[in-house]
Amino acid sequence: MRFFRNLLLFLISPLPLAAGSFVGDVIVIGEYHDNPHHHERQAEIVAEVAPGAIVFEMLTREQAARHVPGADATTLENMFDWQNSGWPPFSMYYPIFAAAPDARIFGAGVPRAEARLVREKGIAFAFGIGAGAYGLNDPLPEFEQSAREADQMAAHCDALPEELLPFMVDFQRLRDARLAQQTVRALELTGGPVVVITGNGHARRDRGMAVYLQRVKPAAAILVLGQGEEGSPPPAGTFDRITTAPAVERDDPCTAFQ
Repeated sequence: MRFFRNLLLFLISPLPLAAGSFVGDVIVIGEYHDNPHHHERQAEIVAEVAPGAIVFEMLTREQAARHVPGADATTLENMFDWQNSGWPPFSMYYPIFAAAPDARIFGAGVPRAEARLVREKGIAFAFGIGAGAYGLNDPLPEFEQSAREADQMAAHCDALPEELLPFMVDFQRLRDARLAQQTVRALELTGGPVVVITGNGHARRDRGMAVYLQRVKPAAAILVLGQGEEGSPPPAGTFDRITTAPAVERDDPCTAFQ
């Protein structure tokens, strides 16, 4: 009952979002990683929610453990070794940390060693204890597996070898489950609320981290925000709310595959 009450509050709030719109145990905020306007919105929501914890897709558990509450941008960037992470500039993400300086930080990023295990030993082995609770022992329905493989091929400009597609789908499932696992841990250790910062693909309700989270925390009130860009189709998938922000100029991502 609490879930539907919170969801109703979220859905009926007008745009721009009014104060008090974000009510729940877990608030998942998607993004296009390179859009600074999305990160500005995330920081605004974090300031409003004042979460007990923030879970970042961009940090591994080991990196998150280095976090020092209230540290300045340069200090955190160096502590996280962000320069070598492959993510957009830390200046985009630091306002999120600054918006809740006392929040406990959790990392849900999957290290390369775990990614290799997915291919060599399978997704359940890579996840470890609790894989069954998150549904990782079970294959996806055939139609869903095919749809996700097609999405992976399209996302990589039709340049992936077909034999690699099942691994790519499993790797995405592992990342979603790891986000959910760290969110559960954040809830248990802080009492929440918990804000999750992740890409739109992992945020989506129909196949992202919320699916795994609801398996293990069915009573948790979860609100999911996707963020799109003006003049473009909305992000793929299902969300409780989709907002738009100014678009950013990008090079053609398929150039790297040519």
